Amino acid sequence: MGETVGIRHRATVVGCAGVTWARRLLAQAITRSGRLMQSTFDGGYVPQARVQDSVAIELDCLSAGYGVRQVLEDITGRFEPGSLTAIVGPNGAGKSTLLNVLAGLKQPRSGTILLRGIPPESIGFLPQIDAIDRSYPISVLEFVALGQWARFGAFRTPSYDLMTEVVAALRAVGMQDAATSQIGDLSIGQFRRVLFARLIVQDARLLLLDEPFGGMDLKTTTDLLALLQVWHREGRTIVAVLHDLNHVGTTFPSTLLLARRVIAWGETSAVLAPDNLARAGMGEVEPGPRIAPLRLVPS
Repeated sequence: MGETVGIRHRATVVGCAGVTWARRLLAQAITRSGRLMQSTFDGGYVPQARVQDSVAIELDCLSAGYGVRQVLEDITGRFEPGSLTAIVGPNGAGKSTLLNVLAGLKQPRSGTILLRGIPPESIGFLPQIDAIDRSYPISVLEFVALGQWARFGAFRTPSYDLMTEVVAALRAVGMQDAATSQIGDLSIGQFRRVLFARLIVQDARLLLLDEPFGGMDLKTTTDLLALLQVWHREGRTIVAVLHDLNHVGTTFPSTLLLARRVIAWGETSAVLAPDNLARAGMGEVEPGPRIAPLRLVPS
């Protein structure tokens, strides 16, 4: 294996990390000197033109791990521009690790990552929900507005236009009535909707989602799957780690089946063939009684 590592890139993480630091800076900005500096140099956040290019991700011999443990080995392939791809595999297959590497939150041990058609601030990353500290005292409105943090920063005043975007995003996911609630008071399903509202506000061209539907009721899952399909039609590139093969089979045209290495990568119906699932240690698949065409059957 070569020693070349992938291109480093940043992602806007859907979580509360950095909010305390941000608020300290904002508190400094309202001191007398801060007011003078802001009135002199900053007229408030002005929304910029959205990036409309589709995003492609190319991986070449990518490997990653923790300590002496190798989690990913020789991952080579391409997420096509505007593709909607599910990453599936057994527990410990390296699915979340791959997503963290794509987001620039973990450095690969070897291999390369090439992102085409995207600035760093246009990467939206939604981690697993237990990675987000919901005890921090922040309202739903403030939390969603931080989706534009990379653009307005610590010393700029968010514009009224941004607040209208936030309210519109909350309305789109059915959470407008909870705008003044604290995020810690929300149910899991409500918080999932708020996370998606934040992604709407960020307007990212590349979306990396780690188990975005875990612990949600059917209606919330159905609504958010429909939102993914809207984003897909808009030409965004979406990569999501999923466990429910029914959702994969009905919503995702492309699938990466992972078990430390690539088992199969391509059209979903071909990737989820019984022999591929057996090679990944996931048992067999047979038609189920639900609307979706797939369900897992233990080996």
